Amino acid sequence: MTSQIFSPDVQQPLDLIGIFVFALSGGLLAVRKNMDIFGICVLAEVTALGGGVMRDLLIGATPPVAFANLGYFLTPLVAGLVVFFLHPEVERINRAVQTLDALGLGLFCVTGTAKAHDYGLGSVASVALGMLTAVGGGVIRDVLADETPSLLRWDREIYAVPALVGSIVVAFLIAANHLTTLTAASAAMTAFVLRMLALRYGWRAPRAWHRNGSRTSEE
Repeated sequence: MTSQIFSPDVQQPLDLIGIFVFALSGGLLAVRKNMDIFGICVLAEVTALGGGVMRDLLIGATPPVAFANLGYFLTPLVAGLVVFFLHPEVERINRAVQTLDALGLGLFCVTGTAKAHDYGLGSVASVALGMLTAVGGGVIRDVLADETPSLLRWDREIYAVPALVGSIVVAFLIAANHLTTLTAASAAMTAFVLRMLALRYGWRAPRAWHRNGSRTSEE
């Protein structure tokens, strides 16, 4: 299968690391929203697993791997507990968390695109579900926390765009029959590098333009 890009001995640890870091971001937002331990764990779970669960439900891969593999379900709970007890320390290493989050973004957009293709979807739909895998959990997190999803906010560095680019690269590789472990890793690194550059230089997506050619003013 196309989605079996990496050997299981490599794939599962990478997945669990990405899930853990995504869950940390969900737990930290819950702390900022003054939620209790249940809320922290819920946001940790949905941030880490939401994108993959939505993808699996849409392509008919049931039960979703998040529920079929106990390790995938328990890892966000561990991250939630870490945030509950150690959130000041986790906030202090936020830069490292963002770096690992960017790695997870790259990994999940690649594997999500490949899995969608394996279930018979075309290139465009596979790209959309690859991006959904990477960013869907963050959208659910923000909605539950009563915030505008960060990937829709102009005042945040681009997040969905790197995932979209990584997914498009994978779709092209599949179409050209050149998707290998090496090329898949390169696609993941493309998304990772774009995200890190966005954090470093404050890259943001363009906003709407007036008909006279000037950008809309900041609110």
